Amino acid sequence: MTQRREARVAAPYAAKVVESYTSRVARLETPTAPEEGPPLDPHAVERAYRFYRARRAARERSQRERKTAGFRFWFVLAIVLVTAAFLASRTLGEIEHLFGL
Repeated sequence: MTQRREARVAAPYAAKVVESYTSRVARLETPTAPEEGPPLDPHAVERAYRFYRARRAARERSQRERKTAGFRFWFVLAIVLVTAAFLASRTLGEIEHLFGL
């Protein structure tokens, strides 16, 4: 015991490092039984397939709606312009008729 005390007195920092080092080392756990693997959900693959299939369908539907929205916009704009031109020409025709221009 005196030799131990002398070693601690001679190198007090080294003794603390060794003591703290052994307390911080991770202890390995020995497996007691063979591992079977994590429990698997039997329907997980099917759910994931349905999820990605729905996601792909939503993306395709979104692209299709974007295309038809552009077509709808130009179609409605053309109808509005034709209607405005028609009403303007009829209005000018009535003005000419009323005032004899």
